[in-house]
Amino acid sequence: MSLFWSAIRYHAEVQAMATSKKFINRVDWEKKLNDVKVRKEDLNKLVMNFLVTEGYVEAANKFRLESGTEPETDIATITDRVAVKKAVQNGNVEDAIEKVNDLNPEILDTNPQLYFHLQQQQLIELIRNGKVKEALEFAQEELAPRGEEDQGFLQELERTVSLLAFEDVTNCPIGELLDVSQRLKTAREVNAAILMSQSHEKDPKLPSLLKMLIWVQNQLDEKAIYPRINDLSVATVEDPAD
Repeated sequence: MSLFWSAIRYHAEVQAMATSKKFINRVDWEKKLNDVKVRKEDLNKLVMNFLVTEGYVEAANKFRLESGTEPETDIATITDRVAVKKAVQNGNVEDAIEKVNDLNPEILDTNPQLYFHLQQQQLIELIRNGKVKEALEFAQEELAPRGEEDQGFLQELERTVSLLAFEDVTNCPIGELLDVSQRLKTAREVNAAILMSQSHEKDPKLPSLLKMLIWVQNQLDEKAIYPRINDLSVATVEDPAD
């Protein structure tokens, strides 16, 4: 019987906590939002930061002309960075490595993990194109010495080379290495390294702010019932449930 009454009391406490939340209606909420002043210049800088970091050269140029917002970096460097990114995405890794070295040789010299991943991607492309002999020679001459220096590299190398053991790589346990997503992963890594070499943040600020918004809303959910943004893609504020 005591267990029964404990359950009843717990349920009552939960209801009391729920009803004790502060209720904020839409009118009051929007008034509070309108009281927060955000400069248009700051919003423009956020947009430009996103366009530059993600490499949208044409959009950045157009936005610069329309808003008068100057990028924090030379547009020409964005073009060079995008060329490297596209080369990796298209599987032209050797060309990408050359372009990186043309931009700044220290990028790969000071980042052995990035260089290994680029060479790993180059090995994947050889396997993708059925160049078995070239793939084995490349693995032995270029990647094996790196594997001897780093156990993590060795494991990644062994995993990649094991693709050669499968006739139908699309159904093998490590077939994802041949997916477009693997190219995109490598491209993002090299893009971030180039940005950091140019003293820029590797990630745009806008997604971080959206993550912060989600976190703040989750914290506020425990204390109040309020108009909430449930779909960030449309940013529609929804009325709170009474």
